[in-house]
Amino acid sequence: MRDLGKMMKQVQKLQQDVARLQEELKAERVEATAGGGVVRAIANGHGELQEITIDPSVVNSSDVGLLQDLVVAAVGEAQRLAKQKAEERMRGLTGGLPLPPGMI
Repeated sequence: MRDLGKMMKQVQKLQQDVARLQEELKAERVEATAGGGVVRAIANGHGELQEITIDPSVVNSSDVGLLQDLVVAAVGEAQRLAKQKAEERMRGLTGGLPLPPGMI
């Protein structure tokens, strides 16, 4: 019984640590660029897009398709980097043990 109580305390601490990490990730920023830096996307640690910056030199009404592709590429990379960062932080928190789906 004593071991069960100890395990429950460890689980509660892990839950608190995960909640704290979730808040920290919400405040973190990840930046990615496309097209040699002409399109910049910033996401938070959850991968939610926060900002897009487009260099005016690439705004050309005759080539909107290229600009759209660059935006998609920058946003996708920012989201990928945010997910990678969240997973790394979570592995550090759990000692590499997997968490149930939805914990990050």
